[in-house]
Amino acid sequence: MSRSRRKTSKAGHTTRQSEKWDKAKYNRRFRRACNQMLQINPFCQLLPHLLEKSNVWSMVKEGKHWFDGKEDAKRMRK
Repeated sequence: MSRSRRKTSKAGHTTRQSEKWDKAKYNRRFRRACNQMLQINPFCQLLPHLLEKSNVWSMVKEGKHWFDGKEDAKRMRK
């Protein structure tokens, strides 16, 4: 894939390659809360929302930024 290039010159602010660990942690917390609510009341109509049990600001990736693709050609490679 020597010709594989990014189409847009955007990159993420991160110290890791992925947020897989964070997403798994928050989804476990969410499923646990849902199961606890359903054990208390099996006919519960209102379950918690995923955003109530997670915090996107505490994940390892902190958004994206634009950079100049012509000057920084190395970052344009995939």
